[in-house]
Parts: sequence; C-alpha cells; structure tokens
Amino acid sequence: QVQLVQSGGGLVQAGGSLRLSCAASGRTFNMYAMGWFRQAPGKEREFVAAISWGGGSTDYTDSVKGRFTISRDNARDTVDLQMDSLKPEDTAVYHCAGATRFRGRKYSDYDYWGQGTQVTVSS
Repeated sequence: QVQLVQSGGGLVQAGGSLRLSCAASGRTFNMYAMGWFRQAPGKEREFVAAISWGGGSTDYTDSVKGRFTISRDNARDTVDLQMDSLKPEDTAVYHCAGATRFRGRKYSDYDYWGQGTQVTVSS
C-alpha cells in the first residue's frame, strides 16, 4: 500500500558529503514517521535517524549526531538524510523506512522499506 523509493548515495572520500532522499507514494496518510537504517557487511541493520511527520521531531543514533541531518517535506511525502563529515565507518547500504504506529529505533517498529542505496566512504 505504501512504496518507498530512494535516490542518492554513491562514493565519497572521508570528510565529504552525500544526500539521500526517500519518496513515499501510495496510501501515505497513515504514516507517522520515517527513518533511515543502514547495514554494513557482516553487521546487523542499524538505526540511523528518524523524523515524525506531524511535529518534525527528530532522533539520531549517537554516532551520527552533529554530522547527519534528517528532514522531511510533507507536501512531497519525502524525507532526506544529509550526511556531512562522512567517515569510512559510515559505509553501508542505507534503507529508508516508514512507520505507521510510532517513531522508533527498531527494525520491527517500521512497516515499509525502501530498496536501499550504497554509501561508500573511502579513506
């Protein structure tokens, strides 16, 4: 009922910046929050950031605070993740996600998922 389509990502050197975008379509009226997760090879999927649609309140994992910024465009049903001061440890496949119940940090808190996009940060 809801589709999430991602764009952005790529390869940058450490200290560089990238912007990821996630556009929602379909039955989006019941979307409560959207977030970003990432998964590096051999590691579990990790929460990165989330934002509530209504009030725009945000939540970040400690490792990205001060470097990443999540934002939303309610009119376009789009959420962005601006990533600055990128580090090699940020290298992962990034997925956007949508939640219908609440803004959480767990994989199971989210109901819809984007296709994923690779972010690679070289030393």
